[in-house]
Amino acid sequence: MNRNQTYNASTLFVYCRGMIRILIVLFLCSFELFGQALTAVDSKEFQASRYVGTDAYKNNYWVKDLALQKKGPEGDFVYNDFQLGQISSVDIINPLKLVVFYEDTNTVVLLDNKLSEIERVNFNNLPDFLNLSTATNAGSNRLWIFNVDTQQLELYNYRDKLKTTISQPFAGKLVSQASNFNYCYTLTEQKLRSFNSYGSLLSETVLEGFNKILLHDKLLIGLKNNQLFLLTENAIEPIKLPVSENTIKDLFLTKEFLYIYDGFYLHTYTLTLPKK
Repeated sequence: MNRNQTYNASTLFVYCRGMIRILIVLFLCSFELFGQALTAVDSKEFQASRYVGTDAYKNNYWVKDLALQKKGPEGDFVYNDFQLGQISSVDIINPLKLVVFYEDTNTVVLLDNKLSEIERVNFNNLPDFLNLSTATNAGSNRLWIFNVDTQQLELYNYRDKLKTTISQPFAGKLVSQASNFNYCYTLTEQKLRSFNSYGSLLSETVLEGFNKILLHDKLLIGLKNNQLFLLTENAIEPIKLPVSENTIKDLFLTKEFLYIYDGFYLHTYTLTLPKK
C-alpha cells in the first residue's frame, strides 16, 4: 500500500468514526427528548370510583358512591342527589361553577366552589325537549351539549333557554367530547371533529380506535389501547407519548400537569411537547 492509499484509508476511517459519533449523539438526544415528554412528579394512593380532575388550586375532585367529592386547600366538600342517579361527567374548567351531568335523568346541576347547588337544568321539562348524551361548560351561561335525537352538537344557553345548532348530524356514536369556552372536539367511532363557538367546523379527521379525548387550551390528547397520543390539527398520525402505568382508568390535563389515575394511585406528570 503506498503513502496516498494509507492516507486515504486513514482519513476515511476518521471520517466514518466521526459520523458514527454524531449519529449516536443525535440518537441519544432524540431519545432523551422523547423520553422526557412525560416526567414523573408525584404518585400517591387514591381511592375513587372515578377520578374527575385537579384544578389550578390543587383541589382534587372525584366520584364515589354516587357523590361528587372535593378535597384540597379550600377544604373537604361533598355533593350528592341520589335521585338523579349516576354522575356521568363533571366539568371543572371553571372551579366556581362546576357542571355536573346526569345522563340517566337528563339533568345538569351547577355547583359553586363549595359544591353547593347554584341551579339545575332538567332537560326533560323544557318546552323544547332535549335528549342529551353530553353536557360541558361553554362559558357565558352556555353548555356544549350533544343532542341524541338529532345527532348534533349544540350550544344551549340555560339562562335564556335558547339553543344554537353547531354541527350537521353525525354518523356513528359519540365516544367522547372535550371542550373549553371557545372550542369543542367531538370523537365518534371513526372521526374527530373540532368546532368553535360560532358554529364553524374547523377540522375533520379520520381517527379510529380511540376511546377518549381531553383538551386544555389548544392541546389535545387522545387515549387508545391504554396509550396516550398527542393529536395535532395537521398530523395524520398521532404522536405517541410514553406512559409507564399498566392501566389508565381516568386522566386529566391542565396547563402544567397531566394526571393519570390507575385505580389505586394518582400519578402526576409534567408534560413537555416533543420538539418538531
